[in-house]
Amino acid sequence: MLLEPIDSQIETLRASESDGAVDAVVLRGWPDKVSLGDDRSFREVVDVFRRFERWADRRGVSVRPPFEVRTTSATFTDADAAVLVTPLIAVAVYRGDRLHGVYPHSDGEDTYTVADAIATLRTGEVPTPLGTAPAPEPVRPDGCPNCGGDLVDGQGLLGCVDCEWTGTATENGRLVASPVAEPTEGEIIGPARR
Repeated sequence: MLLEPIDSQIETLRASESDGAVDAVVLRGWPDKVSLGDDRSFREVVDVFRRFERWADRRGVSVRPPFEVRTTSATFTDADAAVLVTPLIAVAVYRGDRLHGVYPHSDGEDTYTVADAIATLRTGEVPTPLGTAPAPEPVRPDGCPNCGGDLVDGQGLLGCVDCEWTGTATENGRLVASPVAEPTEGEIIGPARR
């Protein structure tokens, strides 16, 4: 029966979570196919597929197959519609909130399978996807998170010229405020008076 290997893979992932080899396993069930049109009932599936495709494009690999986009014709209206066919199983690995890998994927010659990814995860290691890792993009904060004002970059420490907010930017561009030192009694913060 075809479902036995999938059930076995799910059990292995759950055991990896129980043993502490992975932090969390989240299972999502999807229909076997969804419309890529205006149908909002399965928008999350389409959004996740597009995120997986962007990840694959950045690495120079493909997630097609196992995901497939097909064109179907409606019998009564003669209209064509794009349909996303989803795989029986796929595994997405996240490091923090960043998508690290989608399995299976292929670079045209080799395929990194779900079974291979699960076997690597089971050892406590993170699977290394095929393809080339993209170079990190430079952080370009849009503006001060407090007031939207302009930020000045002083060797990695950002400061707002309008509200005096200070902080740094993480690798993914999230702004983090620096802790504010409260003056103790008699302590002067700022330039010394002459």
